[in-house]
Amino acid sequence: MQRAAETAQEVPVRPSVDADGGPKRISVLGATGSIGASTLDLIARNERAFEVVAVTAHTSVDVLAERARLCRAERAVIGDPALYDQLKEALSGSGIEAAAGDEALVEAAQMPVHCTVAAIVGAAGLKPTVAAVRSGQRMALANKECLVSAGDVFMQEVARAGCELVPVDSEHSAAFQILEQADAEGIEDITLTASGGPFRDWPLERIQRATREQALKHPNWSMGAKITVDSATMMNKGLELIEALHLFPVETHQLRMLVHPQSIVHCLISFVDGSVLAQLAEPDMRTPIAVALSWPRRMAAPTKKLDLAEVSQLTFEAADEVRFPAIRLAREAMERGGMAPAILNAANEIAVEAFLAGRITVPGIAALVSETLHHAEGRGLVREASCVDSVLECDAHVRLIAQELLVGGGVGA
Repeated sequence: MQRAAETAQEVPVRPSVDADGGPKRISVLGATGSIGASTLDLIARNERAFEVVAVTAHTSVDVLAERARLCRAERAVIGDPALYDQLKEALSGSGIEAAAGDEALVEAAQMPVHCTVAAIVGAAGLKPTVAAVRSGQRMALANKECLVSAGDVFMQEVARAGCELVPVDSEHSAAFQILEQADAEGIEDITLTASGGPFRDWPLERIQRATREQALKHPNWSMGAKITVDSATMMNKGLELIEALHLFPVETHQLRMLVHPQSIVHCLISFVDGSVLAQLAEPDMRTPIAVALSWPRRMAAPTKKLDLAEVSQLTFEAADEVRFPAIRLAREAMERGGMAPAILNAANEIAVEAFLAGRITVPGIAALVSETLHHAEGRGLVREASCVDSVLECDAHVRLIAQELLVGGGVGA
């Protein structure tokens, strides 16, 4: 059931926007997560440069209403239609439109803006993000699933709409910045770095006993629960390799990864002449978000300034695929192509949810993903994607398979 947008009373006065200047109009899809919070923090610190058009969330209605009021958004949309009345009440007297449901999310994504920050976590972000892409404006992409699950289809939409795509992941933002100022034809390989997560030095026996609290204790980054667990299993880096394949002019064999515990060097690009260019910054997502909002200019961000003398030492090491099999699973899915990455992603989302609920162990996450991939292939799901709907259909089917395996027991325990 969809609810049409309704306008509350006392519409606030906002500065006008014209084609030649004035504030940039920004929408934030997924405003209650860590990326959304960081984006709105930057906007609040540069309020003359930006005005917020739409903010969305899935179920965090109180947080959404609070943030909509603080940034004086034009519209706030909650994904769960059952929460519409609660959102409307929370926004009463603010002048902010309230809306709810999937169609309302898509409508919000289509509102005229200079830039949309796509930060909805999971495959749920695919349809609204594609809707925003079709507007032809800048897309600050933080949703991994658009590229992991629907990479070819999504990039076709980007090309068809003439959308300017700027990645928000710190590693992809780093590569983007390097390649905007370098010869892409001379690329030899792209190396993404990984912190190694909380279990980088743990033996496998200890990882098998790891708790939810230990998995959520990232040494460097402040992120949401899902991506923090992905970092603990290193699935996050596997997904980022798949993203990079679609974002940059490289083949699978040109994509590498290194564990870099300090999280200072975010990406290294090697060129055929022997040169290696890298991007360095403190581990703070407000830096890549600032790049996405202001590129090709630079905007001030309230981040700690990098002091290499203070850091003193930068270290790198190879990833251990025995302790972190998610890396291998992601590489195999990337090389297989078609729907394989979508299957990997859907299975991983179910596995992470199960781990956070205490149903499986950390190693059980990769085990469930592997078993789901095997069953999905047996049912003929590893095929080419024809459109966004075909990806979503596959995603839904795979989630059922993963749930069946969980209920059946024996996987991931």
